[in-house]
Amino acid sequence: MIWDIDIHKRLQHGGSSFTLDVAFRSAAPRLVLFGPSGAGKTQTLKVLAGLQRADRGHVRVAGRTLYAAAEGIDLTPQQRRLAYVFQDYALFPHLTVRQNIGFATRRGWANPPRRLQNAGIDRWIATFGLQAVADHYPHQISGGQRQRTALARALMNEPTALLLDEPFAALDKGLRQRLRDDLAALQRALDIPLLLITHDDDDVRALADAVVHLRDGRVQPHPTGVDPQDGLQMQVQA
Repeated sequence: MIWDIDIHKRLQHGGSSFTLDVAFRSAAPRLVLFGPSGAGKTQTLKVLAGLQRADRGHVRVAGRTLYAAAEGIDLTPQQRRLAYVFQDYALFPHLTVRQNIGFATRRGWANPPRRLQNAGIDRWIATFGLQAVADHYPHQISGGQRQRTALARALMNEPTALLLDEPFAALDKGLRQRLRDDLAALQRALDIPLLLITHDDDDVRALADAVVHLRDGRVQPHPTGVDPQDGLQMQVQA
């Protein structure tokens, strides 16, 4: 089992509250959390990554227990070793592509040297075809190049799984399909579990081995009536 998730968290903002109550299990290497804006997809991803703490439940990924309230286990984001790519990519604007990728190798908040030499950085720059823009800043490169830089940075420390928050939302339609194909090929080549959140049907069709439908903070029954706990049976309805 790759994904074994059962989390409960109550979120409050001002006078409003939102309850996240999400449970699913799946052996799918490429799993999609699908649902409209406000369904709780990003909050779920943050709890998995350890950026927010659940009130109770457990998070187990690829056989590792990352959080289990009953057992007193709550690994830090660094200990969880999950690569998280934010929707806006969260690149440092004052650092070059090479420095952004190399930031994952640093301890603390010291910026990597502009001419940082590292075989791992060189590997990912070559893998994502970023050689020509390695010394450029984020504002000087295209949306697709920014996405590839964020992916390269996320993969620098050999994570056990890759979490992507609406990775194609900021890209124009013509670029999205090519980058979906690139991402699918990368996942197969690295053999790394991938969990992607989206509200775009095209992302589901291109990338999903299985789908978890979220709405209002809860897993919804699949339109075909298949129980979401059955993981790989949750195929996209044509």
